[in-house]
Amino acid sequence: MRAVFQGETAITVDDKGRLAIPTAYRELVTGACANRLVITYNPFESGCLWLFPHAEWERVRDQVNALPNVKAVHRALQMKLVGAAAMVEPDGAMRVLLPASQRTAAGIEKKAVLLGMGNKFELWSEQAHLAKIRQTIGEDEISDDMADLRL
Repeated sequence: MRAVFQGETAITVDDKGRLAIPTAYRELVTGACANRLVITYNPFESGCLWLFPHAEWERVRDQVNALPNVKAVHRALQMKLVGAAAMVEPDGAMRVLLPASQRTAAGIEKKAVLLGMGNKFELWSEQAHLAKIRQTIGEDEISDDMADLRL
């Protein structure tokens, strides 16, 4: 069974830095993810962390590590994704502990938003998510691939 995540959930991070996996995803996390997730930075957007199922993470990690590290942008990507990656397993109450350094860097405090993005979750600070979701996509930003979509 391959994990496919979708949907938006407002969540609360407790005083110890833990978030409860939403009920809708618990079966996928325990089954398809073997109860193991990897948390790391989103290198493309501030205010956001990525949570990968372990098997998906291994694929991403191997691709990123295969990049030649003679380029500064490759090293930056490797640092933000691989260097910062933390393996987490939900406890009996299906909570995962978010690393304090990652929470601080992303600005995630009490209120956050968990987005199911297909192969991974995105965990956004409430403020960053609100700012991002309020941005519209302008006509001049539409790529050729987007123009072919039938929405």
